Amino acid sequence: MIDIRLLRDSPDDVRVALRRRRMDLDSVIDQALRLDAERRALLREVESLKAERNRGSEEVARIKREKQDASAVLLSVKDLGERIKALDDRVRGVDEALQEVMLRLPNVPLPEVPDGDATANRVERSWGTPPAFSFPAKPHWELGEALGLFDLARGAKVTGSGFPLFTGRGARLVRALINFMLDLHTTEHGYREVWPPYLVNRDSATGTGQLPDFESNMYLTGDGYYLIPTAEVPVTNMHRDDVLPGARLPFGYVAYTPCFRREAGSHGKDTRGLIRVHQFDKVELVRFCRPEQSPDEHQRLTAHAEAVLQRLEIPYRVVLLAAGDLGRASAKTYDLEVWAAGVRAWLEASSSSTFTDYQARRANIRFRPRADAKPEFAHTLNASGVAFPRTIVALLENNQQADGSVCLPPALVPYVGTDRLVPDGS
Repeated sequence: MIDIRLLRDSPDDVRVALRRRRMDLDSVIDQALRLDAERRALLREVESLKAERNRGSEEVARIKREKQDASAVLLSVKDLGERIKALDDRVRGVDEALQEVMLRLPNVPLPEVPDGDATANRVERSWGTPPAFSFPAKPHWELGEALGLFDLARGAKVTGSGFPLFTGRGARLVRALINFMLDLHTTEHGYREVWPPYLVNRDSATGTGQLPDFESNMYLTGDGYYLIPTAEVPVTNMHRDDVLPGARLPFGYVAYTPCFRREAGSHGKDTRGLIRVHQFDKVELVRFCRPEQSPDEHQRLTAHAEAVLQRLEIPYRVVLLAAGDLGRASAKTYDLEVWAAGVRAWLEASSSSTFTDYQARRANIRFRPRADAKPEFAHTLNASGVAFPRTIVALLENNQQADGSVCLPPALVPYVGTDRLVPDGS
């Protein structure tokens, strides 16, 4: 969440910054400022009453030492205690209300983030050359069905639309991508591998910013757990309420998980094939650092995600998102968009984001700059390293051959066991 001191000291600057998101949040900011002022006034009153009670207690002790009647002063001290208790209850209520309001405010975009909505997103660089074919390129759903890689109809029968079922070499391809990405990030990029739970509690979903605003997009179990929309949620919350040793920063974790999102496939967009699904696989990168390390860490994190696409020889471009297209928790985001020749479109396969101290404040993730120093809030970052569905779309569509087979990049051959995908039995 935003630092309340920033909101208190520079409310107009925060208003201007959040308006860049194309969101009307002035009423929320006003409510937060009112609650903050009320809380501080109550705390001043409590402190004044506590000082008065202390003086009364000292007076009682003096009177008793002089063996005189202290009953009147005792009654006054008791009355002060009851007033303090009532005020403490009011402070707790205002604290809870202020916390609820602050959770509704998104992060402040960094100054270098472009103004505008998604139309103002800026291509920063590109890598690779989109393929040119001498034959009509097929979309991945035709290629996958002909090659026996997945069976979307049976997946829909088992669960529903947007829950793909991979079969045969398609299932092996998914497993190959898991191992390839985890090996790359652990052996070359220095990440520590973790295998987190796929269900999280409400505190974890709140800590990374999924709640309260996106609860309708998450799958909720009957006993109050949420299916994760990304491994970012459990991995970041590994350090919720922790104080990290500053000497260890920066460091990162990598995790493979399935991901679950209700909103995928909504509004009738991209509902065919693998482009937009409710369940998908992803390898996620999460980093923790000091505030001064954050800009360099974001570039490093983005480069780690790019390395995956380069090894897979998939043409891509790096897009800096405009303020109006940022996720609520992000202060700055690069999208990595892969070229898919069959649907002739750039498809987002990774988002690399820095959250500054926004998530750390929500999840209470701190570090000690020195052993004897007061804890400070860390900075958190994450990126898909990378998501599978659109990566598979690009692999199939860009590497298709005239005979319907699909060639695989050399980096995947040891994991798949072949350099070409052909129909089963061919």
